[in-house]
Amino acid sequence: PDVVHVQYQAAAYAMHPAINFWPRRLRWKGLPRPRSVVTFHDLKVPYLFPKAGPLRRQVVTELARQSDAAITTNREDWQSLQQALGRPPALIPIGSNITPQLPPEVDRPAWRRRWGAGPEDLLLCFFGFINDRKGVDVLLHALHHLVSGLVPRARLLFIGGQTGASDPTNARFLLQIQQLIAELGLEERVQWTGYLTGDEVSACFRASDLCVLPFRDGVSFLHGTFHAALAHGVPIITTQPRIALPELSDGGNVALVPREDPQA
Repeated sequence: PDVVHVQYQAAAYAMHPAINFWPRRLRWKGLPRPRSVVTFHDLKVPYLFPKAGPLRRQVVTELARQSDAAITTNREDWQSLQQALGRPPALIPIGSNITPQLPPEVDRPAWRRRWGAGPEDLLLCFFGFINDRKGVDVLLHALHHLVSGLVPRARLLFIGGQTGASDPTNARFLLQIQQLIAELGLEERVQWTGYLTGDEVSACFRASDLCVLPFRDGVSFLHGTFHAALAHGVPIITTQPRIALPELSDGGNVALVPREDPQA
């Protein structure tokens, strides 16, 4: 009852700048007052007004500096906020948004057949909404490279819904991806599941041979989809992170490849 927790995610809504000054206002009121804790899901700056410039970053730092505790969800933001504050915030990863739970009596061969994959096929999967940051176009070029020579029986399964509602540009990017699938002649190699329940997502992970997440800016624990793949124990190919992540071992718990490199 003596702690108020705020979760900050600038990309999720049109933020009112007053929230960034809420901890300072609590301090102005003096004691007794609730302590304030802020979890930064990301450090993206909010829109304030035209030409706000550096002020946008300053209001984010203000929220962290005036709070009694600040929590980050990934190592990149942890480093950035530590530099701004002069002290380390807490680091608590967001974890998976899908609890691994297979449907009763799940039949892996049957789930593979459901998505057009036979026992000799290499079934790749991608989990998450489609947007430019995810590198889906790179993944499609990689699939085309496989089926053209190395692995002619490769297939790709997109698990889950196609786009979220937070960014209208995602729908336009999805159209580009659908056009690219047609241009590369991959219509028969790509399947879309659409929205699934949690246990159905788990079954799709179980049916897949590899999860491929070619994040354009490198793998990060900011991505809940990456956490979900880790939690389900599926082999993962993803892109090299922008900063060192000691939790990841190339060739151990993941395979890391250069960003923007379909052949890799």
